[in-house]
Amino acid sequence: MTEFFGKFSLLFLTSLTVFAFYGLMGYGASHSGSGADWSLLHDSYFWSILSFSLKQAGLSALLSVVLAWPIARALYYSNWLPFRSSFLSLCLLCFVLPTLVLITGLVVLLGRSGFVTYLLSDDWNLYGLHGILIAHIYLNMPFAIRVLFQQMTNIPGTSLKLATQLKLSGWQRLRWVEWPALKGSFLRLFSFIAVLCFNSFAVVLALGGGPQATTLEVAVYQALKYDFNIPEALALAWVQFSITGILYIMVSRWGSVNWLSADTSARRFTPQVSALTNVCHALLYAVVWIVLLLPLLSLIPSILEVNWQKFEWLSILKPTLMTLLIGAVSASLALVISYATLLPLRQAAIEKKRYLQLVYEWLAMHTLLAPAMVLSVGLYVYLLTRVDLDNWGIIFVVLLNAAVIVPFSSQHLRPRLLQFDQQYSRLADSLKLTGWSRFKVEWPWMKSTVMFSFSLVLLFAMGDVAIFAIFGNDKWLTLPWLIYSYAGSYRLAEAALASGVLLLMCAFIVLYFERSRHHVEG
Repeated sequence: MTEFFGKFSLLFLTSLTVFAFYGLMGYGASHSGSGADWSLLHDSYFWSILSFSLKQAGLSALLSVVLAWPIARALYYSNWLPFRSSFLSLCLLCFVLPTLVLITGLVVLLGRSGFVTYLLSDDWNLYGLHGILIAHIYLNMPFAIRVLFQQMTNIPGTSLKLATQLKLSGWQRLRWVEWPALKGSFLRLFSFIAVLCFNSFAVVLALGGGPQATTLEVAVYQALKYDFNIPEALALAWVQFSITGILYIMVSRWGSVNWLSADTSARRFTPQVSALTNVCHALLYAVVWIVLLLPLLSLIPSILEVNWQKFEWLSILKPTLMTLLIGAVSASLALVISYATLLPLRQAAIEKKRYLQLVYEWLAMHTLLAPAMVLSVGLYVYLLTRVDLDNWGIIFVVLLNAAVIVPFSSQHLRPRLLQFDQQYSRLADSLKLTGWSRFKVEWPWMKSTVMFSFSLVLLFAMGDVAIFAIFGNDKWLTLPWLIYSYAGSYRLAEAALASGVLLLMCAFIVLYFERSRHHVEG
C-alpha cells in the first residue's frame, strides 16, 4: 500500500506535466487549427522580446550579486552590528515577498506621484527597464546577501587566524582567503538569479510599461488571455521552456545555493578590521536597512488615505480568505505529495539502488525545470475544450500551485527522512512496522521539519500570480490579483491596503519560519 501511494503521487506529478506538454503540442486546441506558430521566429518583435528578456535577467542578476557582496562582508567582518538576525529575517521576507506587494510600494514611492519622485530628474519613469531592475534587485539582492554571508561563515577559522598571524592586509586577505572561498558561489548565484528574473512575470507585467519592455513570460500571457492567439502562445511557451531548461541544467551542474543561513557569528573566528572600516560597514548597513524598509513603510501613508466610511471590507476579506485557503491547501497537498514521492526513493536508497534513486528523485523534482507559466499555458490549452474552466479553474490553480512547490518541500523533507532510514529502518522492519503504524513512528522525528517546510511553501503559494493569471477569474479573486486590479485602475490607496494585509500575513509566516528553522538546526 505504501509503495502504491508513492508511485501514485509520482504518477500524479508526471501526469500534470504530460497533459501540459500535450497541450503545448497543440492537441488541446483543436479549434485553433494547428499547434505552435513557428513563423513567429521570423518576426523582429519576437527577437526584441527575447533580447529584452535576456538583457533584463542578466543585468538584474549582475547588479544583485555585485551590490550584495559588500553588504555580506559588512555583516561578516563587523559582527557587532545590531539586529543582524532581524536583518537576515528581513532579507528572507524580501526574497519571498509577493511581488505585487513590492510593486505597490515602489509605485507609491517612485511612481509618477511618488513620495520621493520630486527628488529625481524630470524625465524619471518607473515603468520600463528602470523599474524592472529596481524590483528585481530588491527581491534578489537579499537572497544574494544570505548566500554570500553563509559562504563567508564557512571559511575555515584556521585560514583566517593564519592570515591574521601573517599580518595580511585587507586586500591580501580578500585575494588569498576570501575570494577562493567565494568565487565558485558567484557564478552559481548569478546564474540562479538570472533564471529567476528570466521567468519573472508579475514584475514585468506591472512595471514593463509597454511592448518595448516585455519578456517571454508576459508575452505568453498576453497572447493567450488578451489576443487568444493560441498558436503564438504555444510557440512562445516552447521557447521559454527551452531556454529555462538549458539555464536550469547549467545551474544544476554548478551546484545548489544555500540561502536559509543562520547567523553563526558566535561560533567562528572573525578578523579585526580598522575603525574606519567599521564606520563604513555601519553606514552601509544602515542604508540597506532604509532601502529595504522604505517600499514597505511607504504603504502606510497610502493606507491612511482610504475612505474608511465607504470602504467595503468584504471586497478585501473574501480575497484574503481565498488566498489563505489556496495557500494552505496547496502547501498541504505539496507536503503530502512530497512525503509520498519520497517513499520509493527511500526504499531505493535502503536497497542501495543508486540509479533507481536518481530516477525517483528527478521525477519528484522535475517541475523545477518548467516555469509555472509554461505548465499553466499547456494545461490550459489542453483543458480548454474539455473542462468548464470558468467554474473549475480554481481547482487547477491549487493543483498546479502544489505541483510547482513540491520540489521545495521535498528538498527539506528528504535529508531528514533519509537520516531516519539510516538509523531506524532495520529496527522498523524487524518490528514489521508498515503504513500508518510506521508513519506514527516517523512523525515525531520529522514534525519540526514538516512545519518548517510548510511555512516556506505556504509563502510561495500565497504569492502566486502566474498560475492564477491563466486559470483564475473574478469569482475566486486572491489578494495578489486584487492588488494588481486595484493598481491597474489607479486605486493606489486600496492597493496599498491589500498589500499591507498580505505583507502582514507573510511577515508572521516568516517569523514562524525562522523560529522553525532554528529549531530544526538546533
